Amino acid sequence: MSQHIRDLISEPCDLLALGEPTHQEPAFGAVRNVLFAQLVELGFRSIALETDRVAAFAVNDYISHGTGSLDSVMNEGFSHDFGALEANRRLVAWMREYNQTRPPHERLTFHGFDAPTENTSAPSPRRYFEHARDYLQIDNLDIAGIAGDDHRWGRAEAILDFAMSMGATPEAERLRAIGEDLLTRLYARAPELIAKTSRDEWLRARTHLDAGLGLLHYHWQAAQPLGQSDRISLLLTTRDTLMARNLLDIRGAEARRGPTMLFAHNLHLQRSRSAWSLGDKSAAWSGAGAIVDSLRFERYFFVAASLGRSAAIKLGEPEPDTFEGLLQRRITGWGLIPAAEVSSARKRTDTTPQQGYFPLDQATVDGADAILHITG
Repeated sequence: MSQHIRDLISEPCDLLALGEPTHQEPAFGAVRNVLFAQLVELGFRSIALETDRVAAFAVNDYISHGTGSLDSVMNEGFSHDFGALEANRRLVAWMREYNQTRPPHERLTFHGFDAPTENTSAPSPRRYFEHARDYLQIDNLDIAGIAGDDHRWGRAEAILDFAMSMGATPEAERLRAIGEDLLTRLYARAPELIAKTSRDEWLRARTHLDAGLGLLHYHWQAAQPLGQSDRISLLLTTRDTLMARNLLDIRGAEARRGPTMLFAHNLHLQRSRSAWSLGDKSAAWSGAGAIVDSLRFERYFFVAASLGRSAAIKLGEPEPDTFEGLLQRRITGWGLIPAAEVSSARKRTDTTPQQGYFPLDQATVDGADAILHITG
């Protein structure tokens, strides 16, 4: 058992993915902060979290340039209410302080790699296309007039009920054509635009277009007349493919600066197939980590996380013959161990959907390079 990540990495990696088995246990964010500081000492220069990629620009602007305030970026720069988490606040503050005393090539960058969606809603692509339109300085293109009321796109029914979806409407088709045209113009005018502004501003405009087109595709998937399980699988698959594309894009920007740490739910990062079930509904799909690792563009190291007990989510002590039970006897507080050293065991069954906890299973362990266990 170790509490230093360097003891687990046998060879260099480009992406070190640290999972968490639930978003509701704050200890994982605190341990992540410790491990990221260790990774920075080993040459890592960026971190990417499971949060909206476009919104995260505000966080990186603060970390890099001091733009805005810590309060404002925690409020505006995170999706999924993750800006309210104390561990994320501490991470952002630490990264800002670190960068203030470092030369540009050593400074840290912050990324989100998620699509701008929530579990039961997805916004209009309007503002993402408007950002690119304004960057291109195109007049007389009324995107808001074409998209219509943002509420029609953002309401839960637009995702949960195919008949209420905006994805197959004439408005969506017109916006898709506009988005593709804006993307073509952005590339065609790249030499001029980058000389006039900067490469970072050009990349930011492209990221907005990618997000808007991704949202249109997500809404189009929501418009498919499928049974609930098939519908959920399709939407989860779509989200993780967008996440994987974002990760590859982020690594394209960061490759020369150093490796990147990822932090997200195990389901998004594990090599094995992800699965979810609730009552008579179920879904199975490949997460972003499985997609990125299979492409072999980057050397990928996955740390799966598990939890013994937790007062925060009212999770009791695990049974001794479960994976968590075996790890509970080996580790005090928290620790990292090679996945190959974890013996076969039973998947724990004492969890509830409200806890958001996905227990370790054999496939997850077999597909991991290391395990982080927090005893609770």
